[in-house]
Amino acid sequence: MPLQPIHTDTAPKAVGAYSQAMQCGDMLYTSGQIGLNPATGEMVGDDVVTQAKQVVENLSAVIEAAGGSLDKIVKVTIFLEDMADFAEVNQIYAAWLGEHKPARSTVAVSALPLAAKVEMDCVVVLD
Repeated sequence: MPLQPIHTDTAPKAVGAYSQAMQCGDMLYTSGQIGLNPATGEMVGDDVVTQAKQVVENLSAVIEAAGGSLDKIVKVTIFLEDMADFAEVNQIYAAWLGEHKPARSTVAVSALPLAAKVEMDCVVVLD
């Protein structure tokens, strides 16, 4: 099955040796997104709420670029620098997906790229 890298200018450029997402058949695997502004490549703010809102915008842009939709997200992984931020990020996440409830893991990490407070990736079924 051929692999197809996904790229869009409406999400931040990769800050390393990876693609924004990779499509394999009818599956899309996104790379982790942090709170970078796609236009400037800079972090949108120092707080987890501002960053989390940008993260879901970035993920949405990558999913849309691949022809996917939020209601076809199968799995999300959330990485938090501080588990004390869970409730605030969960609120943003819930607003982003509405009634859709994909499988999800949330893990605390000691650090994230570019001093981000939150990172998310997901797996999406494409039609």
